[in-house]
Amino acid sequence: MTKTSFADVLFRALVDDPSGAGGLSAAQARHEPANFLRHAGSLSMSKIADGLIDPKLVLAWLLAHLGASSVFVGLLVPIREAGALLPQLFTAPRVQAMARRKWAWVAGSIGQGVAAAGIVLAALTLTEAMAGGVICALLAVLAVARSICSVSYNDILGKTVGQSRRGAATGLASSLGAGAVVIFALVLMTGIVDRATLVVVALALAAVLWLAAGLIFSSLWEERAAGMAGAAALGQLKLLRADPQLRRFIWARGLLTSTALAPPYIVLLGAQAGHGTFDRLGALVLASSVASLLSSWVWGRMADRSSRKVLMFSAVAGFVALLSAVVLDLAGASGTVWALPLVLFVLMIAYHGVRQGRSIYLVDMAPKDNRAAYTAVSNTVIGILLLGSGIFGALASLAGAKVTLMIFAAMSLAAIWVTKGLNEIEG
Repeated sequence: MTKTSFADVLFRALVDDPSGAGGLSAAQARHEPANFLRHAGSLSMSKIADGLIDPKLVLAWLLAHLGASSVFVGLLVPIREAGALLPQLFTAPRVQAMARRKWAWVAGSIGQGVAAAGIVLAALTLTEAMAGGVICALLAVLAVARSICSVSYNDILGKTVGQSRRGAATGLASSLGAGAVVIFALVLMTGIVDRATLVVVALALAAVLWLAAGLIFSSLWEERAAGMAGAAALGQLKLLRADPQLRRFIWARGLLTSTALAPPYIVLLGAQAGHGTFDRLGALVLASSVASLLSSWVWGRMADRSSRKVLMFSAVAGFVALLSAVVLDLAGASGTVWALPLVLFVLMIAYHGVRQGRSIYLVDMAPKDNRAAYTAVSNTVIGILLLGSGIFGALASLAGAKVTLMIFAAMSLAAIWVTKGLNEIEG
């Protein structure tokens, strides 16, 4: 059996409907099985690396261990979110001008690997304020490199994988990536390896994985296309006025940021109930990775049928999880072994549903020749909303974690109504 035929057999086993071009050209369709596997392989490596270098957990713990000020710890998530989303408005026109856009993703992946390697070096040689400043600067470089991957990926996915198979590709990658991060979380929780050593090794592994992902993605077969002159950076914002469905999609996605912003406040409830931060660190990593492992493949397959419904079901799950966290705390159950981990698990299932649903919906909704611009506009607006929501959440936390979680629950509830009004794209 040749390598190509093996890829074809595996491709047919992993997707619901391998027949039909799915919107691809004849030449591109011939290479779809191998491209599907390259997408799954490179994206799973990238997702493992993301889990190993998670700024909310791993880098925050590392800076505290190195004696850096809490100011630097507080900068990690804003740097990561803003750096990954806000530059896309300016990088999208350059990506659209490329004849083969896979090279943008390759460059972004290699950039993330180099930045991660720099963080490892800083962790081994620096302490206190110098460590905090250098690691935050390197995280900014990593985030900008990630933004290049993000703004180019949807366009490449739409160009190289058929419409009814895209969710399967991203869902498989998420599940494979989550399975590896589960192992890291379990080792982290057991304490059998020195924690500082384990974190540094994990960061080094993340660097290697990003470099390997770039190498695999470089072998993707992408049909050469005439480079398009993209709209001026700020001119792309006209899409918001021209496309009401894009506006509604961004509103839905903005409201669903509640699933991404809420986990630290659930951890805070646990801390107030007397749990140690190390236990909660390990539990958060484990809950996120197990939820992704169990749900991403399912969410991806569902998204191929209806990404709108995936977003709506994710909003329902997020609302139930966030409301349950408050109810359980008011009932005095947040100190039990099962309560908050279960809530966190459900919330992370919702979070991964949001990630799968919004990615596939945007790819399928955007015009074939304008996906990069749609991605850039959407991600830039969401980057601003995330920063605003993060600041608002920090201010709301002064009133207590329960009040903040109630606000996030209300956002998820509103998202159910907004997503229900989206057009059905698939099918």
